[in-house]
Amino acid sequence: MRSYRLTSSLGAAAVLLALAAAPVLADDGADRSFTIEDPRITESSGLAASRLHPGIYWTHNDSDDGPYVFAVDSRTGKTVATITMKGVGAPRDVEAISIGPDGDIYVGDIGDNLNGSWDHVWIYRFPEPKTLKDATVRATQYDVKYADGPRNAEALMVHPKTGRVYIASKNEDGGGLYEGPAKLTTGGDNVFRRVGEVPWVTDGAFSPDGKELVLRSYFSARGYAFANGRLGKDYAVDAPLLPQSESVTYTADGSALMYGSEGERSSVVRVDLKKTGGGGGGATHRAGGTKETADGGDGVPVKGTTVTGGVVVGAILLLLLLGRRRRKG
Repeated sequence: MRSYRLTSSLGAAAVLLALAAAPVLADDGADRSFTIEDPRITESSGLAASRLHPGIYWTHNDSDDGPYVFAVDSRTGKTVATITMKGVGAPRDVEAISIGPDGDIYVGDIGDNLNGSWDHVWIYRFPEPKTLKDATVRATQYDVKYADGPRNAEALMVHPKTGRVYIASKNEDGGGLYEGPAKLTTGGDNVFRRVGEVPWVTDGAFSPDGKELVLRSYFSARGYAFANGRLGKDYAVDAPLLPQSESVTYTADGSALMYGSEGERSSVVRVDLKKTGGGGGGATHRAGGTKETADGGDGVPVKGTTVTGGVVVGAILLLLLLGRRRRKG
């Protein structure tokens, strides 16, 4: 969504620093930081790591771009398939994408920039294609309402074990985590009920084992322990500062988070996660060296982004100083 823009100097500094710090770990170059090269993708607003095709990330534009979903190869940044959804109405404000345990792709047409002007929103669903090529697929459309009335939202997450769909609403004063019915159905409203409180959220993602949920905003990200459909302890998660931070997903193996941004040739930045044991793809970037916790007790150790923010601010000041000297010259 286009509700917030950083200055060009901030955007340039943030992207350069984020890309410089991002490692390239995969032997074949997959699941690394990359730039989306497709000139059609100017408002990438959601990311989902493919379950069938290693290194492929599904994304889409927001607003009323059309019923399109793109498969982007993280090795090259190029689009390798464009999927056109049929059997759905005209998308209104597509904001999120997720893949369920059934292998289906769920697309969230859940944005509402006027905070409650629409009495319902939609979710579209179709099987992830086995072959990466341009195709038109029939999608199932689900009508969605919230038990406590309409609201704006940009984050839709499908739990990787139960298949239950969750939506996090977006509000400056804090939003809510909404749980959908055990099974989505057509022919009637799917009512989502508030089950937790969350901060300002632009996207979210479950870890592959479903034990953790990461929610991101424009400037930061937070992780939550997740069990029995409810949020547990929260902790800070490292996140890069990007020009307009709109998306996040785990890599398919759970070893890293991939953060995306809107804009032409927008960046997707990998942040590696510190393994916490137990396997199952539940690694989280909880960090070493600090005993601070979200509740001040003896729970999950956290690491914020103070250092990253300081470096970015320093880079911005340097850019401004160089620009001033150039003008004087």
